[in-house]
Amino acid sequence: GGTAGCTFCHTSPEERCSSCHQRHQFNPAVARKSEQCKTCHWGKDHRDWEAYDISIHGTVYQVNKWDPTQFDMSKKLADADYVGPTCQYCHMRGGHHNVQRLSTVYTSMGMSNADRGAPLWKEKRDTWVSECDDCHSPRFARENLQAMDEACKDAGLKYTETFKVAENLMLDGMCEPMPKDLAPDWSGQH
Repeated sequence: GGTAGCTFCHTSPEERCSSCHQRHQFNPAVARKSEQCKTCHWGKDHRDWEAYDISIHGTVYQVNKWDPTQFDMSKKLADADYVGPTCQYCHMRGGHHNVQRLSTVYTSMGMSNADRGAPLWKEKRDTWVSECDDCHSPRFARENLQAMDEACKDAGLKYTETFKVAENLMLDGMCEPMPKDLAPDWSGQH
C-alpha cells in the first residue's frame, strides 16, 4: 500500500522522467498538458487537480485546450503564449524540471495551522507572487495568496474541531472507538 499510495509519487519526479512524460510515448507536448499532473495530484489527500480544474484558469484550459492557436503544446514552455496557464506553465516556467520551485507553503500533514507568513517562507511566497504578475498585478496575487492562507487556516481549525467533537463523544460514552480492523486509514479508505 505504501508503495502504490506514496512512494510511486513521492520519489523525486525530477529524477524519474515517467512522472510527467509517458513512458511509451516520450512526447514533450503531452507532458505540457495539465492532465499529466492529474495522475498524482488528485483525490482525497491531493485536491490540486480539482482545485485547478474548477478555477478560472482550469476552465479556460478545458474550454480551449483543443485549439492549437490557444494552447500550442508543441512550443517549449519558455516560448509558450497560452490563453490561460496550465499547471506546467506556472510550475515549470522556462522549461526547468523543479516543479516545487513555484509551490506555496505546504499545508498538508498538519501544517495548515503553521504561520504561513513566517520569514522562513518569505522568499518562496515572493517568488510565487512574481510568477502571477505576468498576467496579474502583484497586489492581485498577494491578495489571493492571503485569501488562500485564510482558507487553509479555517480548514485546519475545522479539522481540529471535528476531532475534538469525536473525542468528547467518546469520552462521554456516546460512541465507542472503532475496532482496529474496521478503522479507515489516514485517507478515509477502508
